[in-house]
Amino acid sequence: MKKLPYQQQLDSLISSLNGARPTLLLHACCGPCSSYVIEYLSEFFDITILYYNPNIFPRDEYERRLCELKTLLPRFAAAIKNNVRLVEQEYDERAFYEAIGIAEEPALAYEAEKGERCRRCYQFRLRRAWQYAADHNFDYFCTTLSISPFKDAQKINEIGMALARSFDGETLGAAKKTQWLPSDFKKKGGFKRSLELSEEYGLYRQQYCGCVYSKQNTEKMREERV
Repeated sequence: MKKLPYQQQLDSLISSLNGARPTLLLHACCGPCSSYVIEYLSEFFDITILYYNPNIFPRDEYERRLCELKTLLPRFAAAIKNNVRLVEQEYDERAFYEAIGIAEEPALAYEAEKGERCRRCYQFRLRRAWQYAADHNFDYFCTTLSISPFKDAQKINEIGMALARSFDGETLGAAKKTQWLPSDFKKKGGFKRSLELSEEYGLYRQQYCGCVYSKQNTEKMREERV
């Protein structure tokens, strides 16, 4: 399937705002990935960050990534200037395992990143972001995940657009339709800029995506290189 120019779509949308500041619910996985996205988007959107990542293993790692995000926001100029807020959701690892169907398909545990296990994880977290955004009448919702070169931006955008199309205002009690914000944040030097900001602010950068399977696979690859 041909990849769409998601970043160009975002740039076009921003150009059409003409000074308006829509509300944006931004799902975030960690401080380093959030840094560039906040710097880039907070000039144009009123951002609330949603930290919902029950996939992260172990619990201490989840807390460490959350702590880095909480520590960054009060000292990050773009976040301070534009009053970026943070909402934390519950940590329920059982919901993650059920969402990816690992009990029914144990072979998913051995997949490399960008496979079906990851697609289900994207969908699991983005659905929560969409529900929260719709319930609270946000104009747009999005995620920082596409900033990583190890994430599939096409799958992420396809999931986000499908969720937005499935809107049911009566079910969610929302007064308006929440739209998906197309993006591929690794473009335009976004990933490189996140590395620069991480170094500038002394942010902890994790060595694996998040789940126990990505941790195990990363450790295995390191051992094989030795």
